[in-house]
Amino acid sequence: MTVTAPARDTTAVATASHSPVPLWRLTVVELRKMADTRSGAWLLATVALLAVAVVTVLSLTADAQFDFGGLLGPTVLPAAVLLPVLGVLSITSEWSQRATLTTYALVPRRMRVAAAKVLAALALAVLAYAACLLATAAALPFAGGPDPWHLPAAALGKAGLFLVVNVLLGVAFGMVLLNSALAIVLYFVLPIAWSILGEMVTALSGPAQWLDLSVTSGLLLEPVMTGRDWARLGTSVAVWIVLPLVLGLIRVARREVK
Repeated sequence: MTVTAPARDTTAVATASHSPVPLWRLTVVELRKMADTRSGAWLLATVALLAVAVVTVLSLTADAQFDFGGLLGPTVLPAAVLLPVLGVLSITSEWSQRATLTTYALVPRRMRVAAAKVLAALALAVLAYAACLLATAAALPFAGGPDPWHLPAAALGKAGLFLVVNVLLGVAFGMVLLNSALAIVLYFVLPIAWSILGEMVTALSGPAQWLDLSVTSGLLLEPVMTGRDWARLGTSVAVWIVLPLVLGLIRVARREVK
């Protein structure tokens, strides 16, 4: 007597074997890759040391008194300057080291990989901001302000947005250029050059108030922002972050992998 095995649903098996990797898992992988390299680990360590150094120096300065809001802004600055470099490297490292063939062989959906990289950069910014908050809180007992725990909710949100904007700027440069060295150099040089031109050339001083991201994002660390200030920030973000991200996604989708 022959026993026949039950027929298998080949459609269900095929669907299960080809189910896409969840976006959250790709994001976790990309976030881990940022700290797995020596450059990433040293950069994160440098950001942490600079944040501790800033709050230590400011809180121990004899002729200065700070509350939470006044101390948080300077603490966030080192992360806002250096973390975008990790944002650049998270995008460009695979193209520079020719590892994209492996990446897209494992996950043959470029837009999902790109979305995971952007989400990982945002998660890194959130984690760094949490660390800045902890460092600021630890230094408050030594700050000497009359009301050290004073921190308006608006200031809390704007400082976090300041860090996110700068990290996304690094991601945008990496996405549109896909070259680590070139993207890092231009990330530092172009905003500085634009700021200098805005100061030196009278005809550019007006547009610079709307297109200089270093100026408009710096308003996030000010106590009060007007509607015009938010409009200036939105305009500069559209030019320096949204447009390069869109162009970069198009380039990633069309570039030959080899």
